[in-house]
Amino acid sequence: MEKFPLPARVHYELLLEMLERQSVRSTEDPILKEQVQQLIFTIRKAYSQQKQLETNCSQRCIPIDYRWSMHGLEIPVSSYP
Repeated sequence: MEKFPLPARVHYELLLEMLERQSVRSTEDPILKEQVQQLIFTIRKAYSQQKQLETNCSQRCIPIDYRWSMHGLEIPVSSYP
């Protein structure tokens, strides 16, 4: 069975760490702070949804291929939007 490609979890962790430790603290502008908080919420939700997807794959005995990048992968032209 072919492995199911998913982003490596570290991608979420790095984004969240940067946003929480640096972006939020670097501005006093309430509008920018709110936008960063919304982005943090969205990334946490995406991370949670990926974990649910991983659980579903595990229950179906589908192996996961955690990807660090798309470099070196040949993507058919027809799959581009």
